[in-house]
Amino acid sequence: MAWPKGRTRKQRPRAEPGSMRALVPSWQEWMRTRNYSAHTVHVHGLHLEYFVEWCEERGISRPDDVSLALIEGYQRWLYNYRRENGKPLAFQSQHSRLVSLRVFFKYLARTRFIDANPAADLEYPLIGPRMLPRAVLTAAEAELVLAQPDLHDPLGLRDRAILEVFYSTGMRRGELVKLRLYDVDGAKGTVFIHQGKGRKDRVIPIGERALAWVEKYVAEVRPLLAMEPDEGILFLAAMGQALTPNAVSAAMGRYVAAAGIDKPGACHVFRHTMATLMLENGADIRFIQEMLGHANLETTQIYTRVSIQTLKDIHTAAHPAAKLEKTRSEPAHRELAEPAEVPADPALQETHAFSRGQLWKARPPAPPPPSSEEP
Repeated sequence: MAWPKGRTRKQRPRAEPGSMRALVPSWQEWMRTRNYSAHTVHVHGLHLEYFVEWCEERGISRPDDVSLALIEGYQRWLYNYRRENGKPLAFQSQHSRLVSLRVFFKYLARTRFIDANPAADLEYPLIGPRMLPRAVLTAAEAELVLAQPDLHDPLGLRDRAILEVFYSTGMRRGELVKLRLYDVDGAKGTVFIHQGKGRKDRVIPIGERALAWVEKYVAEVRPLLAMEPDEGILFLAAMGQALTPNAVSAAMGRYVAAAGIDKPGACHVFRHTMATLMLENGADIRFIQEMLGHANLETTQIYTRVSIQTLKDIHTAAHPAAKLEKTRSEPAHRELAEPAEVPADPALQETHAFSRGQLWKARPPAPPPPSSEEP
């Protein structure tokens, strides 16, 4: 988003009565009273802030001045926008920002701030199938990342425990920062996820190794970080407050980079890795769905497209031409160079040559066998 010179996001202009900016707080309160999650309210508000800034740069501040043509112009602007790395916004991001406008103007129309919803007839960009995870670590790479934190530093020990939890459970970073001490059940080897994505609770298993690191952190490090009043948050920052999702991502990303692994991602890469490795080791996809907290099995099935190792093993075992066999007398490349036996039927020779990628000359037909009958 292009921000006016000399002003940052925190230095917002004064909201004039009746302007879109002045109506945002009442809209957000309306969403809260209808049980929208705090994350949804925040994201909708952020998306609307982008749109309001864009409109104000063009001299438009009141909602009754917004038309469908204006929103379509904003849609084109989103399509042509380039981030700092030169890449465009994903269609999913464009779609989400436009949906926030629809929700906002629908609220204004219902509460009679405007006569009609200008975004009602807006055509949204099509969303294609979910993309494959950009990066998945091998088991060896995951162990290399886990070995990066300095265990002589209290925060390093804390980060090792966080990495182990990510790798063992595949939970989201937003779920991890909300964990409390009593959410981890060492006796049962489980973790209680409170109000995960979609505001759903779930209980998932945690491995013995990850549990041991969490217990070590709680016994040796957390008492050094906790401050009164202690609200029981499991993982704490250096000043005793709860970690933020962005702080966790920054720390985990540094460990991935320190391991020399040239793959994008930080917290979520362990989520992808856990699901993929479990699937390759024979876990039922429905159990992985429960671990990840996916509402639809279709979301989890994307990992069947990532888990190529099992498919490769089956291909190697079942396909007759998957293996390159060597003989003692001839090197492997001779086997590639020599064609298979040519069919005796001349009509099949040309077809056989084409299928082998060779340009063989058709052999003359063999003479017919002598007849056993007397003339």
